[in-house]
Amino acid sequence: MKVDVESLEGCKRRMAVEAPVDVVQKEWERAYGRVQKQARLPGFRKGHVPRSLVKVHFADDVRREVAQHLIPDVYRQALTEARLEPVDEPDLQDVRLEEGAPLSFVAVVEVKPVITLGEYNGLDIQHAPRPVTSPEVETTIDQMREQQAQFVSVDRAANPGDLVILDYTMTVEGQEPVQQTGYSFIVGDHSVMPEIDQAVAGMRAGEERTVSVRFSDDHRQEAMRGKPATATVKVAEVKEKVLPELNDDLARSLGQFETLEALRAEVLKQLEARRAAEDRHGLEDRVVDALAARQQFAVPESLILRQVSHQVEHARERLRRQGVNPDAIQWDYTKLLEELRPAAERTVRRALLLEAVAEREGIAPSEADLESEVDRIARAGRRPTAAIRRMMEKSGDLDALRSGLRERMTLDFLIAHANVHE
Repeated sequence: MKVDVESLEGCKRRMAVEAPVDVVQKEWERAYGRVQKQARLPGFRKGHVPRSLVKVHFADDVRREVAQHLIPDVYRQALTEARLEPVDEPDLQDVRLEEGAPLSFVAVVEVKPVITLGEYNGLDIQHAPRPVTSPEVETTIDQMREQQAQFVSVDRAANPGDLVILDYTMTVEGQEPVQQTGYSFIVGDHSVMPEIDQAVAGMRAGEERTVSVRFSDDHRQEAMRGKPATATVKVAEVKEKVLPELNDDLARSLGQFETLEALRAEVLKQLEARRAAEDRHGLEDRVVDALAARQQFAVPESLILRQVSHQVEHARERLRRQGVNPDAIQWDYTKLLEELRPAAERTVRRALLLEAVAEREGIAPSEADLESEVDRIARAGRRPTAAIRRMMEKSGDLDALRSGLRERMTLDFLIAHANVHE
């Protein structure tokens, strides 16, 4: 077999392959045999059509059989000979497949870059952990109070922060009026059109007002964009937000806390745990950034696009969980690619760098490490460890878990050998 490899731009390689005629002819004979067993023609039983008639009536089927079996086999052998490990499917070009002749084709593939690691021990990092402050604890408790707030009807004009319940009629230029009763929103929270928000402020229950409005140019409904309209609103009820008292009763209402101080202690504990995780992620980012600053290499375009695709699919899945059909949304994929590409490239570059360091240092999780992590996942989901492992093996998630553990161990190594300055 002849295999010639040419380097193209970035991480692309052009592999020209030619398989000898004897290899091709053997596959052609096997294909004739497979097709002949299934061939049917009037006057012949299945599997008993003569080879000469198979060549005439089933030439396309034979050729398809040869292509489906021979080209992948030859491609894999060529990769082995060329010592290439593609990161994407090949772009096959100039395929020449004829009976009694050599098979030839060109495969354009992308491969991982060769990363010549420089010095990665003793990276200088500027990083200062941030302690949790008392005001942050109080802010969190205030947010918890907000979640426990109640709205009580009041006989006065609506103020910012009040909940208003109203009926409205919206008349858009050139369209039939739209009416709704019992619509509610918080005055001043920017959840409605600004003209309506401003009009309702100062109105009392029973009052009615008509205002001119204009839909935004980027309104979710294309037919409404930029359209003028009039809105008639009638306030049915004004409700004032009442926060619970900041005392032991509030603490008891939020969980197994006897006192407000016990609640503060738990909030502090949770905030410190969250801050520790944030500090760790920040330190990891700084270590990888310092490492990347010392390395220059091209990133395979296919890996970047794959990462973008993962991010888009995650966004679609979030919409599904919210009850929104992602297929009902008009996605601007060109704009999405432009927005998501920088972060995707950074993610891929990070993974390639950490992989290179792990290979250099021989870093890899043991089976005990893997089993421990599977057990942790099983306990968190209250499922048998053996069942979780079988499921992960079947889905391929076990390999992803092993890769994630290796990356985490590599980050531990880099941080342990870095010079961290506060």
